[in-house]
Amino acid sequence: MGFGLNSFLINLGMRSGADQVSVDAITLFVVLLCTCIIIGHLLEKNIWINESTTALTIGLCTGIVLLLTTEGKNSHILVFNEELFFIYLLPPIIFNAGFQVKKKQFFRNFVAITLFGVVGTLISFFIISLGSAQLFKKLNVGFEMGDYFALGAIFSATDSVCTLQVLNQDETPLLYSVVFGEGVVNDATSVVLFNALQRFDLSHITSGIATRFAGSLFNLFFTSTLLGVAVGLLSAYIIKKLYFGRHSTDREVGLMILMAYLSYMMAELFSLSGILTVFFCGIVMSHYTWHNVTENSRVTTKHAFATMSFISEIFIFLYVGMDALDIEKWRSVSKSPGTSVGVSAALLGLVVLGRAAFVFPLSFISNLTRKSPVDKIDFKQQVTIWWAGLMRGAVSMALAYNKFASSGHTQMRGNAIMITSTISIVLFSTVVFGLLTKPLIRILLPQQKPLSSVTESEMSSPKSLTLPLLQNGQDPEVTMNGQNGTIRSSSLRMLLTIPTHRVHYYWRKFDNAYMRPVFGGRGFVQYIPGSPRETVVS
Repeated sequence: MGFGLNSFLINLGMRSGADQVSVDAITLFVVLLCTCIIIGHLLEKNIWINESTTALTIGLCTGIVLLLTTEGKNSHILVFNEELFFIYLLPPIIFNAGFQVKKKQFFRNFVAITLFGVVGTLISFFIISLGSAQLFKKLNVGFEMGDYFALGAIFSATDSVCTLQVLNQDETPLLYSVVFGEGVVNDATSVVLFNALQRFDLSHITSGIATRFAGSLFNLFFTSTLLGVAVGLLSAYIIKKLYFGRHSTDREVGLMILMAYLSYMMAELFSLSGILTVFFCGIVMSHYTWHNVTENSRVTTKHAFATMSFISEIFIFLYVGMDALDIEKWRSVSKSPGTSVGVSAALLGLVVLGRAAFVFPLSFISNLTRKSPVDKIDFKQQVTIWWAGLMRGAVSMALAYNKFASSGHTQMRGNAIMITSTISIVLFSTVVFGLLTKPLIRILLPQQKPLSSVTESEMSSPKSLTLPLLQNGQDPEVTMNGQNGTIRSSSLRMLLTIPTHRVHYYWRKFDNAYMRPVFGGRGFVQYIPGSPRETVVS
């Protein structure tokens, strides 16, 4: 028995061909995925451990076993391909983020989210790029300027999953919305930056190149967003008009999944940002398409998208854990371990500095636009936002492989240093910062009973249409004078004093008058037996 297991593990470490993956390897990887899910469930209430850390740890342990059984030749079960990551693993994660996003909170805090997710990412990008260009010279690591800018984009991509697992939407709706929204917009901005950088020769930067780069960046943002909205609206229109659910829920579920994936692939086909396209496609499909399908299809699609996203995330962290022990990369940097450690420490320091350089100043600017003290981001919340963005994850790994590796292999010393440094930072930030996240947030934001919460039945009632006009989910029946008759004047006052609420008010009127009659949505689809009654995903 022992001999058979040993031979099995040795065979897993031996690749028979670039395009052939053994059934044994896939079987073991699926077993590891199942193990991650089971252990993650058992440790769900643990104050220190989260599922990302669990997957990384299991990946590391598996890598060690493979190294021992293959006598130090290999620690891989599967060969990582960055193109495979961008085509198959990333779309479900980003689409589900857009599909599950709390739209009212997201757009209510859109100014703050844009400040952190776009402006903040650009600030972090320049600090990491210029800082690494100066520090790497002292470490005798030489790259071209374009490589330093690529590093800035790679390490500007955050991973706030650990923090979101701890925050409570009911207790801290503002903080949760900002952290969640910034995380998604940050990933999109980082990938757009990275893709735009590949189109220009930045070894000699001139004003003309800088102008064209800025124009290309804006064009990528605008056209990618427009494509995602267009595909989402097309799916809503088709399902509303044909109403597949009267005959087969399988068809409408299949169409939703395929059109969501189609938005990403069309963006890649036209050299746009797939991550931005599929995110906004998710928002539009949750606003229109999801309400046009039957009740069974709603339940199925909601859980199917969440499940695909969950498995993709676990897959990525599991692989990162195994890849951390890839002997090929570490052999390339073994002659200069001090340099590798120095590069990792320098990049980690720049990540921390770059995060602090924009979170606190931009929080101050965001607070200037908020009238109510309750709506302002206090210092403890600012520290939480800063901490949430210190962790690096799958996007950073994939971008690093795309830039510095070829089909998972690295021969050049400089590229090997960058890959191993990225792996080290992802491991350190996910494990160390991740372990400290729950205790830190419990100290900064002690649990307290939420002032108000809105149930699904309340949100689906006509009264819910006035909720976005009031601060902090305040009951519209209770106004400044405590009288029902003052709701109109209170709402008008809010419209005049808070621009975001005013925009939401006019958008709601436009949506109800022109968009929903054509594309469907909550309250605009005729009820047919077997179809869903009104619920809310927002």
